[in-house]
Amino acid sequence: MPLIALGLNHLTAPVGLREQVAFDAADADAALRELRSEPGVEEAMILSTCNRTELYVSVAAGAEDAPQHWLYRHRHLTPGKLDEFLYRHDEDAAVRHMFRVATGLDSMVLGEPQILGQVKDAYQQARDAQSLGAPMDRLLQHTFAVAKRVRTDTRIGAHTVSVAFTAVRLAEQVFTDLEQACVLLIGAGDTIELAARHLADKRVRRLIVANRTLENAQELAGRHGGYAIALHDLPQHLAEADIVIASTAAREPVVTRAMVEKAIATRRRRPMFMVDIAVPRDIEPAAGELNDVYLYGIDDLRQVIDDNRRLREAASREADAIIDLQVERYMAWRRALGLHNPVVDLRQHAERYRDEVLAKAQAMLARGKSPDEALAFLANTLTNKLLHHPSARLREAALAGDLDLLHAAGRLYGTDETAQDEREA
Repeated sequence: MPLIALGLNHLTAPVGLREQVAFDAADADAALRELRSEPGVEEAMILSTCNRTELYVSVAAGAEDAPQHWLYRHRHLTPGKLDEFLYRHDEDAAVRHMFRVATGLDSMVLGEPQILGQVKDAYQQARDAQSLGAPMDRLLQHTFAVAKRVRTDTRIGAHTVSVAFTAVRLAEQVFTDLEQACVLLIGAGDTIELAARHLADKRVRRLIVANRTLENAQELAGRHGGYAIALHDLPQHLAEADIVIASTAAREPVVTRAMVEKAIATRRRRPMFMVDIAVPRDIEPAAGELNDVYLYGIDDLRQVIDDNRRLREAASREADAIIDLQVERYMAWRRALGLHNPVVDLRQHAERYRDEVLAKAQAMLARGKSPDEALAFLANTLTNKLLHHPSARLREAALAGDLDLLHAAGRLYGTDETAQDEREA
């Protein structure tokens, strides 16, 4: 049952293509069930974030191309459109990739911690959709343990710059005094929460939080001294914002060019700085063509982030060493699943003898034999049957001088330990 990781990310595909294959929480369950029902697909998990969409699947032999065919069909894409942007990892390479993703080693922000929570969310979605079996469930549990160990044993998370922090830092370069700025945050997820925390630390003049669910916006705004609005009230408040940071799960832009154009006119051409860190994008790209609008997307943050990446390269190498060891341990467990288990055969063999001899002992009692005679027959016969084949093989080994088999038998039956104890006594 080959294991495959198939996907594209910020390193292999532009944001426009990443948008086309992104999955949100609302459609993840149906997509997982559909993928799992593909011929040859045994297990499936979908990880979709602003920087990546990845399918993790276990497939039957010969069905290795099923996930890619499904992705094209599910997203109504022309066959071959994504081929130059997709990567695929098989077996131990797929395991290594999952470990590196969960530890932040494959992230735009090296070592960023949010990705582990996103992997855990993807795992829960797959469990809810009943698309996981024991092998991949074990892989995910192992993944979480590896991520924890990497965080504990290396400095990969030291001085981590998140995408949210990078957006705030970029805004600070444009507006040198954030204490005079009004900031509009669109969304209420983890990324926006982090951005709100950083902005509160900078003591921005005013913080507005817009979200489709007003209660969520109110909770987030309340934690950071902000003001909450519903998403449909966005056009009435957009002109107030000097800085806009957007990160929602919407499938279509929530801020259009027309909305921004009207807001800029109301602001009397005062510049507006906008950062869109959502995939699919929240702000219509054409808004960036307007005068006095400075629009940055998720891919535009890369230069700021790359400066930070160099500080943690040594920790990254340490993390990779830990991951290499853990990949081998998981793959050894996975390979053992396909091996014939001699313990099962041995137990079944002994149980057959037991049932056969027990039936004969019970028959003796039924014919009037004494319990002592029946028990003696049971003990002697069962011992002889269980030891007959091992005894014959050990005699042959002794005659042939097969010391390896003789020593192995001593370890198997524990007789070498018994002999050692007697010598020491």
